[in-house]
Amino acid sequence: MTPRLLLLTIIIIMTGCSNADGVNAAVTDRSLQMCGDKPNCVSTRDKRDSFQLAKFTLNETGLSHWADIEQLALSLSGASLAKKAPNYLHIECRSAFFGFVDDFELRLQGNEIIVRSESRTGYSDFGVNRDRAEAFRALLSESHYLASE
Repeated sequence: MTPRLLLLTIIIIMTGCSNADGVNAAVTDRSLQMCGDKPNCVSTRDKRDSFQLAKFTLNETGLSHWADIEQLALSLSGASLAKKAPNYLHIECRSAFFGFVDDFELRLQGNEIIVRSESRTGYSDFGVNRDRAEAFRALLSESHYLASE
């Protein structure tokens, strides 16, 4: 196979796998839903080991700084706000190289943030969603917003 043909094949495959819809197709609130069966989602609500995230419990300071928590979430790699409602944020996280979109959702319920992060396309996320959620946890911890457990 010539280098030019190989490059063309790679471009066609990547274009077919990309999520270039550009439209907020997945801007529906799924924060309370369990993950599906594909290993491309994590949630604080899911009880299955490979999908489960530990709780995000806020202290009094965290509870009074929801706007700051929004900014922390938007500081994650590739993050942009897709939808905002009282006590709810839907953030789209776009990968730098291929432009894949993941949905990162936060819902404040009592003193807990329900966190759900899921890839829109593909079967596996290679741990990206869990890494994102844990990076968010680290930001909350550094800001002293998490309750001691």
